Amino acid sequence: MDLTSLTLGQFNFVQNAFSFGLAVMAATTIFLWLMRGHVGQQYRMAITISGLVTAIAAYHYLQIMLSWDSAFAVSGDQLEVTGAPFNQAYRYVDWLLTVPLLLIELILVMKLARGETISKSIWLGGAAALMIILGYPGEVADGSGTRLTFWILSMIPFVYIVYQLVIGLKDSIRKQPESVRGLVNGAAYLVVISWLFYPIVFLFPLIGLTGGAAITAVEVGYTIADIVAKAVFGILILAIAMRKSEHDANASN
Repeated sequence: MDLTSLTLGQFNFVQNAFSFGLAVMAATTIFLWLMRGHVGQQYRMAITISGLVTAIAAYHYLQIMLSWDSAFAVSGDQLEVTGAPFNQAYRYVDWLLTVPLLLIELILVMKLARGETISKSIWLGGAAALMIILGYPGEVADGSGTRLTFWILSMIPFVYIVYQLVIGLKDSIRKQPESVRGLVNGAAYLVVISWLFYPIVFLFPLIGLTGGAAITAVEVGYTIADIVAKAVFGILILAIAMRKSEHDANASN
């Protein structure tokens, strides 16, 4: 990553994106945990995990902001590189923790049979972790060949996850109460659509974007994808939990 090619405008744009990401994740965490008591007992773990995902993301966005700020010095209208590295590993540590949890919270809120919950959580969570682990060497690689190789490798578990969300969960979604079936289906597709941002952004440096434009596109693109995949998805999980709690209460009366 050639930080010397970045302009002051690009630096500020990325910094503002990080700040917005931190604010969204922190606010979503507080909101989800405050709303935890408004869902049925059987759905509270899903909301707890959902808030944990955004809490982990908020912490890492703070670290990303601090690392970004330390890598540059602004003097008037001039931007200078300090020599301190911008630590891209913070994103991958965050994803390694949060991406499997995102899938697990979806499985939990569906309230499947115990065996199916455990099985799908292990397989989907494990595939998600493998996807992140395979993506990191390509992210930090200097050569385009290495970046492309690890992109291809990380796409293997990615395709498996997409298949499971779109095809593998169809029967389970069909068993959901009619009042939440559309929301659960929408949540599965939101994961797929938001996750498509990541492999596309990963390819930006390979499709002609270079220098400061590539750095800006990658960092802002990842931030937008994180907000949709974690904060927006978390609110959708809460909506599903609240509606299912209402359905369960009506069914018991």
